[in-house]
Amino acid sequence: METVVLVMMMLVCFNYILKQTYRKPYAVVFSAAVCALFTGSMWRYAIEQSKSQVSVWLSDSALMLDAAVVLTLEVAVQMAFCILAAHIQTSGKVKPRTIWAYRILRWFPGVLIFPVLFSLLVTVIFALPGVPFPTVSWSLAGAVLVVLTGGIYGMKRLLPEKEIRLELLFLSNALIAVLGVIATVNGRTAVAGISKVEWPALAGVCVLLVISLVGGTAIYRIRLKHIIKNK
Repeated sequence: METVVLVMMMLVCFNYILKQTYRKPYAVVFSAAVCALFTGSMWRYAIEQSKSQVSVWLSDSALMLDAAVVLTLEVAVQMAFCILAAHIQTSGKVKPRTIWAYRILRWFPGVLIFPVLFSLLVTVIFALPGVPFPTVSWSLAGAVLVVLTGGIYGMKRLLPEKEIRLELLFLSNALIAVLGVIATVNGRTAVAGISKVEWPALAGVCVLLVISLVGGTAIYRIRLKHIIKNK
């Protein structure tokens, strides 16, 4: 389970860097500075943790369920940003409210990066015994500032195409959502399994699927004919 959480932390950092590539240079520096200040100022709380704290958190079902809510909300917001960005890039004329929604979502950097930085700070403090806590904390803050800023500009040079970065951001958030389900379930299931097939329910799902397929095809053909006539 700790391995899954570690992979999710790495993906959160990757998503943060990808998201910041869509912002202005001053916004990138400001966001990285906020992360650095957070890292440097949290050493008083980090020293109160223990090496086994992560295992305690993972075994706390209530805490994991709360984390699942935050994780779901952030993934939904980031995916909404990807969808709006793709819509704006592919549509000729976009409504003003869509533009405003896109701008608001673009300025949202995400909140999961802060728990990741706090976890990193705890790990570094325990890895450097005997070094003053403020020194470790603010040194790590400086490293965070340099790595985040350099990583954002390096990502833009490595992937200059906005479309590719947008697709990577969407797929990475989808992967986080899947891993989040694995991490938060923690071996438990909310519904007991059954061995009997509910044929009426299965038939209802099949009927809804057929109706949706036929209706969607009909609407698509009608809209296609309307577009051809207008041309």
